[in-house]
Amino acid sequence: MTPQVQLAIGSEVPGRITLANELATKLQITLTTLNPEQLQLVVTDNVVEIRAPGLGKPIFIDFVAGKNAHRRQFGGGRGQPLAKAVGLKKGATPTIIDVTAGFARDGFVLANLGCPITLVERNPLIATLIEDALNRAQEDDDIADIISRMTITNDDAVNFLNNLNEQQRPEVIYMDPMYPSREKSALVKKDMRLLHQLAGPDTDSEQLLTTARNTALKRVVVKRPKSAPFVGDQKPATSIESKNTRYDIYLT
Repeated sequence: MTPQVQLAIGSEVPGRITLANELATKLQITLTTLNPEQLQLVVTDNVVEIRAPGLGKPIFIDFVAGKNAHRRQFGGGRGQPLAKAVGLKKGATPTIIDVTAGFARDGFVLANLGCPITLVERNPLIATLIEDALNRAQEDDDIADIISRMTITNDDAVNFLNNLNEQQRPEVIYMDPMYPSREKSALVKKDMRLLHQLAGPDTDSEQLLTTARNTALKRVVVKRPKSAPFVGDQKPATSIESKNTRYDIYLT
C-alpha cells in the first residue's frame, strides 16, 4: 500500500541506512536525500520518526516512556471507562481487534490490562511507526509481556475483517473513527493533525461499523467525542461516558 502523499525517506545515520533501505522497499518509495520542506520518514539512531513541515518536533511512538508509560501506571486499571466498555471484568479478558489503530494508545492500554490485541492501521507510515515502537519495547523487561500481546498489520480494516476465518473472529472489535478536525487547528495536537493529513477524510466508518458488527463475537465498541452523533445513525445498545469521551457499545 503506497502513501498518497509526497514523501522523502532516509537516514542521517550511516549505520541505519540498511533499515532505511528496507523500509523504502517495503513502502515502495525511493530512498532519497532528506528534504525538510516535505514529509519525511527518518531512521535515526534510536527510532523511526515522521517529520513534517509545520508540525514542530518529529513524531514517533514510544511505549516505554512518556504518555503511554504514565497511562499504564496511572490510567485506572480495569475500572477505567475503556476497560468497562470492552467488557473487561473478573474472569473475562476478551480478544480484541482495534480496526483504527492510529498511534496505538488505546491498544497499548488494553494489552496492558491483559487483552490479546491485533492492531489494524491502513496508513503504511503510521503502521511503520507502530511496528518500530513494538520492536523497541520488546527489549524492555518491564513491558515485554504487554508487547507480546500486541500485533500490527497494515491493511484496510474492512478488507481485513472480511478475510478472517471463523477461528480468527475476535470477541471484541474496537473503533475510534477519525472525527472532523476543528477549524482552529492550533487547538488540535500535532500528532492528530498528522493523522488527519495522512488519513484524509473519514468516508467509510459506517461501512466499517456494519462489517464489525457482523464479525465480532460479543461486541463492537466505538469511541466518540461526547457530543458526537452515532456512527451512521446506528443506535448502540448502551454507552459509557467519561469527561470528554463516549464509548458506544453494540452487542452482537
